[in-house]
Amino acid sequence: MNRYPLWKYAILLVALLFGAIYAAPNFFGESPAVQVSSAKPSVKIDSTTLTRVQQALTAGGVPPQTATLDATSVRVRFETTEQQLRAKDVLQRALSPDANDASYIVALNLISRSPSWLSALGAAPMYLGLDLRGGVHFMLQVDMQAALTKRAEALAGDIRSLMREKNVRHSGINRNGQAVEVRFRDAQTLEAGKRVIADQLPDLQTVDAPEGTEYKMTATIRPEAARRVQEQALKQNMVTLHNRINELGVAEPVIQQQGADRIVVQLPGVQDTAKAKDIIGRTATLEVRMVDESTEGRSAEAGAGPVPFGSERYMDREGRGVIVRRQVVLTGENLTDAQAGFDSQTQEPAVHLTLDAKGSRIFRDVTRENVNKRMAILLFEKGRGEVVTAPVIRGEIGGGRVQISGRMTTTEANDVALLLRAGSLAAPMEIIEEMTIGPSLGAENIAKGFNSVAWGFAAIVAFMGIYYMVFGLFSGLALAVNLLLLVAILSLLQATLTLPGMAAMALALGMAIDSNVLINERVREELRNGASPQAAINTGYDRAWATILDSNITTLIAGLALLIFGSGPVRGFAVVHCIGILTSMFSAVFFSRGLVNLWYGRQKKLKSVSIGTIWKPGGAPARQDAGNPGGSALTKPE
Repeated sequence: MNRYPLWKYAILLVALLFGAIYAAPNFFGESPAVQVSSAKPSVKIDSTTLTRVQQALTAGGVPPQTATLDATSVRVRFETTEQQLRAKDVLQRALSPDANDASYIVALNLISRSPSWLSALGAAPMYLGLDLRGGVHFMLQVDMQAALTKRAEALAGDIRSLMREKNVRHSGINRNGQAVEVRFRDAQTLEAGKRVIADQLPDLQTVDAPEGTEYKMTATIRPEAARRVQEQALKQNMVTLHNRINELGVAEPVIQQQGADRIVVQLPGVQDTAKAKDIIGRTATLEVRMVDESTEGRSAEAGAGPVPFGSERYMDREGRGVIVRRQVVLTGENLTDAQAGFDSQTQEPAVHLTLDAKGSRIFRDVTRENVNKRMAILLFEKGRGEVVTAPVIRGEIGGGRVQISGRMTTTEANDVALLLRAGSLAAPMEIIEEMTIGPSLGAENIAKGFNSVAWGFAAIVAFMGIYYMVFGLFSGLALAVNLLLLVAILSLLQATLTLPGMAAMALALGMAIDSNVLINERVREELRNGASPQAAINTGYDRAWATILDSNITTLIAGLALLIFGSGPVRGFAVVHCIGILTSMFSAVFFSRGLVNLWYGRQKKLKSVSIGTIWKPGGAPARQDAGNPGGSALTKPE
């Protein structure tokens, strides 16, 4: 009746082994470290870099504990944070003497002290939130004026297209800052142009004035439309940052708006601080423009003349100048996907782009109208534009699929695809504040959180042991297994533990013991009603299961609602809360039943169980077992 088959005990042992292995890395702690990674696609991280790092540290008098090389960086571990900070300064001077053109990114990091055999099994410690472990804090300034200028550039193109469609002749359309200037030869054409803009572009307001023999109309963005552009730019940049950080695999990032034009980014528990800093700091946007094929443009490209009006000079990856028109044909907003791959003909690394319906239509029309002309694909990063490739259009390109190739490495193709896939920034950003929060700041919070969980656990176990005797001790062991599995699953999922998460962990202990209280009381009730000890154990567990399941499902629904609709600390609380409910159902029912079956199930003629005082309906305690004068084991009531 109360015996588990061997396979159930095997499951319990596997669960215990799983919990022990994946929870163990959290007890080894972390060491301060310095991470060196590449700042340029052309700079490789290899064994030569590792040797340079070791030699620089030895020469600087900062010997490391260990220095390891992984796929993308060199990580050097130190004994103290003081050595870590000294080592960072030494490596920055040795590897990147010119700060404005750094070849390497030197960043502070933390490395787990877990043994290599645990790491080989995929066991890693939980990430700790900014309030516990520390991490990196960025404040980014959004260039709102650049967002308005970009919008004005787009509107200039729209005006040019509308005038052509409506057959309104003009003498020229130019963007002057955030205003668009349109010149007309007579007043009648001016009025026609004003009507077109008023009907088709309500975000613009116009003023006109005579200028010599012509009329000049100046169109500017209305104040309310400008506010919308700025709000949309901020929101799009926040979404883009979310996507980029998600691509990097950073857990539980905090990305919040601060003021009208600033964004705060907090990356707690990041494993690759340098890469995160580099990706966030890069403001990559994609633009497709036509190359200026005029005589003046070719002369300027050859360096024999000035850049023509309406065109700009950008350098390609080989350092050659390319003269491109200012009018933007397509932007990253028309991009739906970007994947790194290889050119089917040359087998060189390439980036394959997929455009949306609007972008596909524009690209098809432009390529049809400009056969045998060059089209430049530009990537803007940190305010500087670079021509990725400027191929010759051989024919109409439809279907919305475009390939970028041009002497890229595989790593560079992956980085470009990541940046483009994450979405273009509506406006450039720059990091105006950077702060690394060390682990010492969260040491007190960690101690308080650990003490709250430990004292809560001890108090629960003590109470259960006193009130339910041996069954209470079984409940305490089940609670310990619940905590072990909870930590193991959080570590396996690489979740970020914050102070709200520790609060949820303490709450999970209190809620998990409810299931054992229900079971123990059901067993007592069966004994009180005259059932034999073996039958009472079996019936108690069976009848308590339905109640336990109902109560945990309703609590789980509330936790899922917090997880879905909450954000920031609320989600951190909800993650631990939901996982704690699932582990408590396993430990309180399955594991504790296994302990009870192992202890009492092998006794064929069980006369009593140690489950505390069983009160009779009249209020008097049941008769104690004569073989247990201490009163810890009681028989069923007569």
